[in-house]
Amino acid sequence: MQYDFDKVVDRRGTGALKWDALNRFYGEKDLLPLWVADMDFETPPFIVDALKKRMEHPVFGYTMEPDDYWPTVARWIADRHGWQVQTDWMTYIPGIVKGIGMVINVFVKEDEKVIIQPPVYHPFRLTPQNNGREVVYNPLRRLADGSYEMDFDNLAQIVDDKCRLLILSNPHNPAGIVWDRTTLIRLAQFCHQRGILVISDEIHGDMALWDNRHIPFASVSPEAAACSITFAAPSKTFNIAGIVSSYAIVPNDALRHRFFSWLEANELNMPTLFAPIATMAAFKNGEPWRQEMLRYIEENVVYVENFCRDHLPQIRLLRPQASFLIWLDCRGLNLSHDSLVELFVKNARLALNDGVMFGAEGEGYMRLNIGCPRSILREAMEHLARAINE
Repeated sequence: MQYDFDKVVDRRGTGALKWDALNRFYGEKDLLPLWVADMDFETPPFIVDALKKRMEHPVFGYTMEPDDYWPTVARWIADRHGWQVQTDWMTYIPGIVKGIGMVINVFVKEDEKVIIQPPVYHPFRLTPQNNGREVVYNPLRRLADGSYEMDFDNLAQIVDDKCRLLILSNPHNPAGIVWDRTTLIRLAQFCHQRGILVISDEIHGDMALWDNRHIPFASVSPEAAACSITFAAPSKTFNIAGIVSSYAIVPNDALRHRFFSWLEANELNMPTLFAPIATMAAFKNGEPWRQEMLRYIEENVVYVENFCRDHLPQIRLLRPQASFLIWLDCRGLNLSHDSLVELFVKNARLALNDGVMFGAEGEGYMRLNIGCPRSILREAMEHLARAINE
């Protein structure tokens, strides 16, 4: 391999939320952090070099978008996902969670509702609630193998004429599901017929593992393109979350005009100086690094699978089809939520996201971030095994 993913990088003291905020969130400082969804690998050198080159110039004033910015993003999407995106469909947004809040304030009135599909990334619930909108729950249906499917019967039951927006996690966080084309087409038909806008959060879309293939929601049908806003970014894949490089894709003319006009009026569509530089460096030079990173993540998944099989049979894991997050089913430990959290934090000295964060359906689960050197992952799993055995 050309790149060294075994290298341990000390992030303490850099303001890294994952490492330096442990005491704030867990009441403990000396934990192994496997929670916040960024990776502990070095940001690829071709991105660092591009940023350094720009920093050689001593003026960091107002900046314009490079001419090749959106064509570069469009080529990346077409080459990896087969979706032909027009450059005028795209705009910068200052973060995907912020983008969700923006869409809510533009398209959802205060007496209207937002649908989410728990267990799911917690800002899908918190952002609408904190913006004063009611959240309606369409829980995923758990299957015998531990995976999930969408419950369309329940969706039909819970929807009323006040439901204006559905937030889709595609690929799914925390379960790592790559939604199949049939499911996405059915969801698009359902929402289009009822005038429900879909936000498709596809930030993990470039991280499909093994033979799985991410399918952009808006690409599956004319109905999907007509009723959706897609959010994506290179940030998860290339470990540049702090640069804020998110973007929105809106194929429908009416939705695009309404949303983009609001963004422009509030100057929320203007990228920071370094966002286009990092994005273009990633998408022009990043494919070899991405492939090596994904192979390393796959090996980390297999390591956790084998470790649980051999040492922790009480814990089942859902093999992720995408991303560097593993949804651990810890219900076999027969612990209450508080006792489960205490086991991980107080006994095993690990910081993971507890499943209840993702909704009541996540009780008894923990989300494990394996985007780290294998030595760190090995240490964490050994800590957990000792804590359980004791």
